Amino acid sequence: MCGIVGYIGSREATSVLIEGLSRLEYRGYDSAGIAVHDDGEIKVRKFKGRLSVLSDHLKQEMITGTVGIGHTRWATHGEPSDRNAHPHTNVAGNIAVIHNGIIENYMKIKEWLIEEKGIAFKSDTDTEVIAHLIDHYYEGDLLKAVFKAIEKMEGAYAIGVICKEEPDKIVAVRKDSPLIVGLGKNENFIASDIPALLKYTRDMYLIENDEVVLLTQDEVKIFNELGQQMDREVFHVTWDAEAAEKEGYEHFMIKEIHEQPKGIMETLMRRLDKEDNIVLDGIKLTKEDLDKISKIYIVACGTAYHAGLVGRYAIEKFAKIPVEVDVASEFRYRDPFVDENTLFIAISQSGETLDTLAALREAKRKGARILSIVNVVGSSVARESDDVFYTWAGPEIAVASTKAYTTQLVAMYLIALHMAMTKGTMDRTKYNKIIHELKTMPEKAQKILDNCHMIQKLADAQFNNESVFYMGRGLDVNVAHEASLKLKEISYINSFAIAAGELKHGTIALIEDGTMVVALATQDHLYDKMLSNIQEVRARGAYVVGVAKEGNKEIEKSADVVMYIPDTMDELTPILSVIPLQLMAYYIAVARGCDVDKPKNLAKSVTVE
Repeated sequence: MCGIVGYIGSREATSVLIEGLSRLEYRGYDSAGIAVHDDGEIKVRKFKGRLSVLSDHLKQEMITGTVGIGHTRWATHGEPSDRNAHPHTNVAGNIAVIHNGIIENYMKIKEWLIEEKGIAFKSDTDTEVIAHLIDHYYEGDLLKAVFKAIEKMEGAYAIGVICKEEPDKIVAVRKDSPLIVGLGKNENFIASDIPALLKYTRDMYLIENDEVVLLTQDEVKIFNELGQQMDREVFHVTWDAEAAEKEGYEHFMIKEIHEQPKGIMETLMRRLDKEDNIVLDGIKLTKEDLDKISKIYIVACGTAYHAGLVGRYAIEKFAKIPVEVDVASEFRYRDPFVDENTLFIAISQSGETLDTLAALREAKRKGARILSIVNVVGSSVARESDDVFYTWAGPEIAVASTKAYTTQLVAMYLIALHMAMTKGTMDRTKYNKIIHELKTMPEKAQKILDNCHMIQKLADAQFNNESVFYMGRGLDVNVAHEASLKLKEISYINSFAIAAGELKHGTIALIEDGTMVVALATQDHLYDKMLSNIQEVRARGAYVVGVAKEGNKEIEKSADVVMYIPDTMDELTPILSVIPLQLMAYYIAVARGCDVDKPKNLAKSVTVE
């Protein structure tokens, strides 16, 4: 959430900032603004609404400076408005700040600034205190003033700062919120994510936690919290910038849904050798390591959490190790039992999810071994883990995650199979059968996508439902939760998921004529029980959308419409069964006129608690 861009060089800063911010729109925001050194002053322009509001204004006003900072804000403190938008300045307007994150002790600092300095605040944000605090310590050296200010600040933040008296500098800080530096020829950049800078450079510094950066046109200096200058290797971005473009699709989300066969194949095949043995590169989980593990925690948020639910099933079934799945935002507050015999698996698409990072650090502090599944190379979660499994989904721009989820599932299956073979809890015949079936997943996923028109037709007929619920048994329950999340986050339909066996324990009271129920029935050993559950809701007037394997035609007698997936092993159905439900959510949201890629109130990377 929130986007940060900064530029210092010889180009016109305004155009660079707007271009960079446009590449970060997927992160979610409600206002946008810039601050640029121009004609001996810092000019700040900021507006509520989409970036286009700011961009249209700047077309009418020439701001020609070559140093500036820009921001897209996702409201945490104070409503979305012009005055709460970033950048924020001190009273004199000679210091401007952009900020991603939360200053947890901002009220204490604000009260002190009001009482001791008599400062009249212009906004309701926590960010404004940063500008006034830096101003309090400023004595002609911006870098020193920033160092002193952050000593007083508590929370999670990435900030960018410029000062009228030092127009040849940008100072940036990273504490628990993502920040990168882009390196150019006679120009340098800051940003909160790589896509913002790919038009200008592929050479980056990945800024570590508690580091402060001083940028000039010709130089970048990185300091640790003690003020010592740090050496840093250049990270060269190899993926194609075109991967972050829509390439003819109406929305990023539908493009990313259609990219899933490729993501599944890449994530799978890059981990198999010629004999189909799983190769986990730098992950060294020996039999001795696994024998010591008494418990595994899988911790994540949102869609990644739902992938973890499937991962629990796979690890317990294949490797016979007990697994607990926890929501990252709750994990560290319940004082979980973690020790040196615990394996902690963190799942995060961005690798910057603050709740997941905080849980990871808590587990690490207690002695756990950390294995992460992430999509972004060099991200915070990856850097702070003992072992990393990178998915190969490619850039995911739409706020609603799709291809990250299916590649996370593949990663979980491979990790579970590797554990099983290492521990000796699975024979080679069973292993070969599962691997062979996994290798058919890209083709089978493509088959579902090729038949998407039927799903679109269903969505066009059912888009006006205001309440939808999903049900399933076994692994289907986990997919039901993910499918329900997809629908609610992009269409704003009130949606929830239950285990079908829980129907009679309360939920069935909500069923009435026309209630839309999505019933997943892909588990062969639970198929008959699911048919009975479908009959229960159908008898009370529900409109039933079934999801089943090809060949299981009995469901047609009970469901109003059925979406079929190619036949596969029960254990692997989540990879396929989620795809028609992603498509259904997408087409329903489009039919309702929703902003599919940037749903209201949501952000791609949740970097605040």
